[in-house]
Amino acid sequence: METLQKYPNQKLCEKFEFQNIAQEDIKEAALLEQVCFPPNEACTEERMAQRIQKAPELFLTAAHKGTGKIAGFINGISTEECSLRDEFFTDIRLHNPEGRNVMILGVAVHPEHQGQGLAGELMRRYLSRMGEMGKRRILLTCVSSKVKMYQKMGFYDQGRADSLWGGHFWHEMSCEIFR
Repeated sequence: METLQKYPNQKLCEKFEFQNIAQEDIKEAALLEQVCFPPNEACTEERMAQRIQKAPELFLTAAHKGTGKIAGFINGISTEECSLRDEFFTDIRLHNPEGRNVMILGVAVHPEHQGQGLAGELMRRYLSRMGEMGKRRILLTCVSSKVKMYQKMGFYDQGRADSLWGGHFWHEMSCEIFR
């Protein structure tokens, strides 16, 4: 299986700054979600604020070095649970900082920056960061058309997810982190 490259993509490193999210990024992150996802799936500004306040260490952004604008990000919450359920998207109280599993709630890349490998570079860095934090398993859900993309990033398709978030059937994808 083809997986993410081991080393940073230098071209993307020249163009983007990969960093933690800041409280002042709430509105911008929520707007990016709304650009990248349909209204019934996108995170609201209120929920984005809750996620950033409760689990900022589980966010990774790519800010354009020229404009400072967030071009993409990944965010999630930690848990001991082994399957992604809809409530993770709406109830930040389910976040357990000691949890060994991370449920990715969003991977968003602005359409202007799609097709450049930015999602893959964000994921490569995210998985590395989660390993350094002692996390063991990363889970996400995706539509069928995105399965191959996540497989290239090292995720395994576990089949149909329990989640019906946004009224869709999803694939649950998982990636084990080995240190």
